[in-house]
Amino acid sequence: MLSTPKREEIDHRTMKLLVGVIALSLANLTSYFASDSITSISASYYEVGWSQSIFIGFLFAIAAFLLAYNGLSVSEMVLSKIAAVAALGIAMFPCKCDGRDEIIQHVHTVSAATMFLILAYFCYTFYVRARSKKYVQASTRAGIYALCGFAILLSIAVLAYDRFSGGVLSTKVARLTFYGERVCLWAFGISWLTASRVLPVLTRKDERFSPLSD
Repeated sequence: MLSTPKREEIDHRTMKLLVGVIALSLANLTSYFASDSITSISASYYEVGWSQSIFIGFLFAIAAFLLAYNGLSVSEMVLSKIAAVAALGIAMFPCKCDGRDEIIQHVHTVSAATMFLILAYFCYTFYVRARSKKYVQASTRAGIYALCGFAILLSIAVLAYDRFSGGVLSTKVARLTFYGERVCLWAFGISWLTASRVLPVLTRKDERFSPLSD
């Protein structure tokens, strides 16, 4: 049974839960509703219908939650605001893909790189906090944060290498950019879903959170 809300607004754990679900679903939903096999998630911008709406709408939602998130330090507060602006840049300035030109060159690429690098940094801060706690569930969370941060950085490195090498990898793997972006989003989503403290296996009973009862 639902209890009377104890807070007048959602807190950081609810934001992490919502952001995690959005990030985990963005790639698959845009690909599913696209009329063709899109070569990148950003190519959804040029689709007509659900794929485009999901791409833009979800990025605006991520931007809103990042703007509202302050973290536990000044650096996290500032970086979350920068990441929010970067998410808007991804949504509002389409990529140079599928033979189409950018509105302003490099804005989309720089925005995407900035957002994902900041999200990798958040994985590190989550990792440090989890490592400082001396129980099994926290250590497990720390391992997940480390893997997620590594996955984001590795994906960025692969996509950057392909871009600066003139597409040496994407000529062999047509949807390389899509796969790289999906890995980044999945790592982002898993790390924030883990940090929400909703998953019972990864949290002790005294720290577990439920947005429907707390």
